[in-house]
Amino acid sequence: MTDALPGLEPEPSRGSPPAAPRRRVAGYEIEDELRAAGAVHVAGVDEVGRGAWAGPVVVCAAVTAFGPPPELPGRGERTVRLTDSKLLGQAQREAFAEVLPGWLTCHAYGEASAEEIDEVGMTEALRRAVCRALEVLPMRPDVVLLDGAHDFLGRPWRVRCEVKADQRSVSVAAASVLAKVHRDRLMAEIGEEHPAYCFAANAGYPSPVHQRALAESGPTPHHRLSWSYLDDLPRWRHLRKHRDPLAGSGQTTLL
Repeated sequence: MTDALPGLEPEPSRGSPPAAPRRRVAGYEIEDELRAAGAVHVAGVDEVGRGAWAGPVVVCAAVTAFGPPPELPGRGERTVRLTDSKLLGQAQREAFAEVLPGWLTCHAYGEASAEEIDEVGMTEALRRAVCRALEVLPMRPDVVLLDGAHDFLGRPWRVRCEVKADQRSVSVAAASVLAKVHRDRLMAEIGEEHPAYCFAANAGYPSPVHQRALAESGPTPHHRLSWSYLDDLPRWRHLRKHRDPLAGSGQTTLL
């Protein structure tokens, strides 16, 4: 016996799993399936900053109102429809971020700092960030919809994983856009303290300007010191942190 709602798992198939549909405009396909199985509140979750060298990993949890999602005016008579933030330009993301909060039933952010990522690793830091976002929503979601194939969240949350959910689900697409804009603004604020690293432009990812600043001045307090880029910086290699695999999460050593 399981406490999972029907529909929480994709339909099984023989042989290799089918590729996700190549649909770039987010819709309600997954949410409708979950609603038919009894879920009232579906929280779409997406993260940004997983691959950055500096700054936190940021998560947004978004619950849709199950109405037509907002659209933006495009060129000519075209409209720009909601989808994965990576498929939108910066101006489009910013514009969506202005209207999405008024359209969504609710949304919330969670994050894990660079120091926390160093201490417990990315998977655990990401799980904590998602929990922090979910716990401040005004209602407890019946299902958490994650982008990807891996359930890193687990109990007590009911989880549905879907590959390319940020392109197929309006709630995950909304979370993707809001998380991206939120973190970009946060990194721009951090960048004011460390102008040489150009965080406003690269959001903590390894751009050439960022890499030059690291080589010259070393990591800031916002850099992830357990990441292997430090191995390529002889002047700063001694700052590298290594988690002790025998001590469990939450313990780091300087080697």
